[in-house]
Amino acid sequence: MDYLEIVGGNTLSGDVTISGAKNAALPIIAATILSDQEVTLTNLPNVVDIRTLLKLLTMLGGSVAHDKTVAKINNGTITSTKAVYEIVSQMRASILVLGPLLSRFGECEVSLPGGCAIGQRPIDLHLKALESMGATIEIKGGYVHAMAPDGLKGAKIIFDKITVGGTENIIMAAALAHGTTTIINAAKEPEVVQLCEMIRDAGIQIEGIGTNELTIEGSGGKTLKFQTVNIIPDRIEAGTYLCAGAITNSSITLHKVNHTHIQSSIDKLESMGCTFELHEDSITIFPVTHLKPVNLITMEYPGFPTDMQAQFMALAVMVEGESLIEERLFENRFMHVSELNRLGADIWLKGSTAAVKGVNELYGADVMATDLRASSALVLAALVAEGTTNVRRIYHLDRGYDNLEGKLSALGAKIKRKKESM
Repeated sequence: MDYLEIVGGNTLSGDVTISGAKNAALPIIAATILSDQEVTLTNLPNVVDIRTLLKLLTMLGGSVAHDKTVAKINNGTITSTKAVYEIVSQMRASILVLGPLLSRFGECEVSLPGGCAIGQRPIDLHLKALESMGATIEIKGGYVHAMAPDGLKGAKIIFDKITVGGTENIIMAAALAHGTTTIINAAKEPEVVQLCEMIRDAGIQIEGIGTNELTIEGSGGKTLKFQTVNIIPDRIEAGTYLCAGAITNSSITLHKVNHTHIQSSIDKLESMGCTFELHEDSITIFPVTHLKPVNLITMEYPGFPTDMQAQFMALAVMVEGESLIEERLFENRFMHVSELNRLGADIWLKGSTAAVKGVNELYGADVMATDLRASSALVLAALVAEGTTNVRRIYHLDRGYDNLEGKLSALGAKIKRKKESM
């Protein structure tokens, strides 16, 4: 098993190019099921989750030609509508094939995704919405069996809480449905917006893109012809590298970024004393001598993203004073706290709030990644810890960060990928 060996205390400098967004690419890959013709996707991140979902398409019978950042997908050859446990258990986002499979073929079986390290993310909202569209759903043997032999029907869907995956699944289901579907309390994340734009550009009328109310005119079962889709930049990767610049008191320039998508991270970093220079698709963060404490609450977009909470906690460890971080979206997303404390952090938990008291120094140690974003928080802390830190279980990192150690090395970090001795 691989781990990262990081020697802390080095100032970073230079440029880093942000990869395509994993969380945008996954629903877009699933949406290719709505077509029986070849679809080209570009700017895909070279990460494990992407390869996993592409493998699922081939297991369904689709044809995939994938070369790092480009995939040509033809789902005209699909022969199976069963998404097996072997794949879905590896990645919760596999549930995104439920809506398009059911909408196109009138039936499917998709393994239940099960629990998640950062907390429960049930799919009951997905299933309830599909039932509103006329589907018959049975859960049996660990699988969701969904049937709509006459096709899905347009319906008014009101989500009781904002769900990104649920919104994406119903957008895809509605694209081929008969009639009009309205989604109330829809997620507004940039990744949802790009999925809507992809489907709109294939000829489906969608109103309200980027708002919490979407109206979709279905094709009545007619498959779609997609244009080439260029995946948007990864806002979480961009935010992570901004935090790397801030925590190491360094100047770093990020290329291929969308400032609007990372505005909440920029705002919080500015409140901590960071300064920036913005250009059309790049941003430079400048060194700051003394970081200020930060108070933040995770919220749905455009609020502060839960996927940046762990990175900002690592940053808050190195400020003068106490920061308060409240996690409102996932009940179990503080597992990195004990590992940060192993490095010398002073973090106390009470319910969904973490109190972070800044310290003068961190010290290298062996730490263990518990989920994707927790992994990056440990890497950030290791960049400033005295001595050597070994970050283990980095398969979590590989799910969502494209060549993290290579990009950090190019910026001047002393970081190496090594293999555990047997």
